[in-house]
Amino acid sequence: MAANMKAVKLRMKSVQSTMQITKAMELVASSKLRKAKERADACRPYFQKLHETLADIANHNTDFTSVYSCEPKSDKYCYVMVAGDRGLAGGYNSNLFKHLEADAKEKDFVVVPVGKKSVEYCERRGYEIITRDYAEVAALTVSDCYAMAKTLCEEFRKGTFGHIVLTYTKFISMLSQQPDSMQVLPLSDLATESEEKEPVRNLILYEPSSQEVFDTIVPEYLGGLIYGSICEGSVSELAARRMAMEAATDNAQEMLETLSLHYNRARQASITQEITEIVGGAEGLS
Repeated sequence: MAANMKAVKLRMKSVQSTMQITKAMELVASSKLRKAKERADACRPYFQKLHETLADIANHNTDFTSVYSCEPKSDKYCYVMVAGDRGLAGGYNSNLFKHLEADAKEKDFVVVPVGKKSVEYCERRGYEIITRDYAEVAALTVSDCYAMAKTLCEEFRKGTFGHIVLTYTKFISMLSQQPDSMQVLPLSDLATESEEKEPVRNLILYEPSSQEVFDTIVPEYLGGLIYGSICEGSVSELAARRMAMEAATDNAQEMLETLSLHYNRARQASITQEITEIVGGAEGLS
């Protein structure tokens, strides 16, 4: 009985220590979440306006054929996968990996992993990796995203791959984060986005030419999308971690209550047994 009580008490101490860690991680995620959400909300308008500008050039200037809007030279895909640096975030990373597997099924593809978990997953699965330079997503800046976009566009022009797909986790709400894939190159679909709109006269003169302006903007556009996906992924990861740690803390509290009940029962049984032995011994002496 005493050994059983000792085991329960050790288990209670272990659960209490775990609960302190999960509670601390929940509080840290909550404190970072607000700033990450503000950053994600602040960067959306710029990228939306940049996308509209590209669509305007593609729709109203039909006298050029950009390499970024032509039919792809290769059927190979390049997935830019934005995951997290750490675990303990519920299904944030695993759901993204499952989404990639489903989207890339039966395709010839390479991967640019962004985040430590993304790199580890690609190495474990044996995927072809273009670069490991972006293994720490928390340290990436806007300039890093533009450098990545420039490299991707150079490889796209060479014909190394014919499609670039951005795979990340979209932040919907504090309780919902959804993996998503966005095809960013080629931009041939942009030319049909405004077909149903009222035709407008093109009053913009591009120097030196609309094609050169278009080809210059595309890498900036891609870098902006990558940075936006990193912001979305960061706030999604923090929200998922906060939810996971909150659930873990609640579960630890329930386990602690159950273990306390078992400990009190064992303690009561031990005291009752000792009283019974004392009474029995006293009766035997008398």
